Order: sequence, then C-alpha cells, then structure tokens
Amino acid sequence: ERIRELFLAGADVFRLNFSHGAPEDHAARVKAIRSMEKEFSRPAGILMDLQGPKLRLGKFEGNGTADLRTGAGFRLELNGAIGTAAGAPLPHPEVFKAVKRGSIILIDDGKVQLRAAKVGSDTIDTEVSVGGTVSNRKGVNLPDVLLPLSAMTDKDHKDLIVGLDLGVDWVALSFVQRADDVAELRKLVEGRAAIMAKLEKPGAIEHLDEILDLSDAIMVARGDLGVEMPPEDVPPTQKRILRRCHATGTPAVVATQMLDSMVHSPTPTRAEASDVATAVYD
Repeated sequence: ERIRELFLAGADVFRLNFSHGAPEDHAARVKAIRSMEKEFSRPAGILMDLQGPKLRLGKFEGNGTADLRTGAGFRLELNGAIGTAAGAPLPHPEVFKAVKRGSIILIDDGKVQLRAAKVGSDTIDTEVSVGGTVSNRKGVNLPDVLLPLSAMTDKDHKDLIVGLDLGVDWVALSFVQRADDVAELRKLVEGRAAIMAKLEKPGAIEHLDEILDLSDAIMVARGDLGVEMPPEDVPPTQKRILRRCHATGTPAVVATQMLDSMVHSPTPTRAEASDVATAVYD
C-alpha cells in the first residue's frame, strides 16, 4: 500500500537498506515495486544499499550503559569481555593495527570523543576528550585513520548475491575509502547492475577523481561525513563533489537528514525545504 502511494507520488528510485531485513523481506518489496511498474507502465529504479564495515563497541555491564567523564582514562580492548566506565571491547582487529598515538576516536556519531594515548597490539589506552554516556553496540568512527579493510564485509558478499538475484538496478557501496573498493565491487557485479559509491569518509574525498572514474553514480552521504569532519566543512565538500560530478557527467545523489523532521512531523521545516531545493539546483 505504501509503495503504491510512493510510486503514484512520483518516486523514481526505491532504496532497499540491507543493514536491516531478511532476504524474503527485500524480495517482497522488489515484487511490489515491479508490479507497480507493470500496472502503470512506468519504470522505477531499485537501489540496494550495502551495510559496509560499520565499527561498533561491544556490550556494557548492568543496564548496558556507562558514563565517561572528560579527562578520564578509557581502555579499548580487542578481546574484552564486557564494558564498564573504565573500558570496553572493540572487536575489530584492523583498528588496533591502524590507530596511532594521538588518533581521534569518536563514539555514537561523535557524541563522545576519545584521543589515543598508548596503542598496543590488542589494547588502546585513551583519554576522554568529550565525555558522555555510551551504550551497547554504539558505532565508532576514526576520522583521521585509513583502515586496512575492504568496503565489502562477509555479510555484504552474501547480500550482494541476494540483491543481484532479485534483479536490483543499482548497488550502493558504503564507506568507500579508495578506488580499489569500487573496483572490487565491479568485478563481483559483472555488469548486472550499476554502481553508486557512497562518499562518507574524508579519505574518499582525497581520492575523488579516481573513485569517479570507476563509479556510475556518487552519493554525498552527509551523515557520516558530518561526524568524521567538522560540520562546517560538509557544505563546501558537498559543492566540490557535485562540481566534479558535473564535469564528468556522473549522476549524483545528496543524502542524509534531508527531511529529518519527517520522523515526527507531516511537513518539512523551512530550512529542510531550502536544503532540498539547493541540492536539486546544484
């Protein structure tokens, strides 16, 4: 019912977020979208959005939260069992190989900020720069670290097979860091769908032209970009990416928080309407 309403309202592309849902859920949505195409003789694109290598803390004791005080020490442990106000598990070995003394570590979209003071093979001792409450499985961002990992996880490989078998038109690759990430996906897709590179890591902006060369479209994913770089740097970065896309004839999408108020309001704010219009004009 909702897909029909969206289709009739003029939706051109439907995004299937593979961070959530089982294969049968996605199959049901694809079937509904394709039936709309036939009924109204109008094509609609289907874009599968791969989850990518999202870094997360482990779990915390008690009620699953801990309060970190500014200036306190906090230890991240590769093999930690349970989190407390003194430290937490971070089950991602690649982080311990890449982080250096002085590296910034952000938790929960930057609400809590740590600075690495001492890095071992399976521990990182940090100082809390900006305190706050952390909780189970919160996301971790490393704005000034190039991680030695592929943009494709084991889950993404399995999801890609599901999506291609369902006949999606586009595959969106999350957390692209370098052109090789896109090249890896292109080999796997084998021409069965077009590729959209999501730019949400500052490192990707440094390799913008090489990524553009290998991508069929670009997404300016402002959510994680705004966590990993100062928010005032996001608007000029957005403009720069769109200018390069114009120059190369590459389709571009501007995404994240475009209509954030829709969660609780039937009408957008004036700021949101202006933001969406600016993205369209650009």
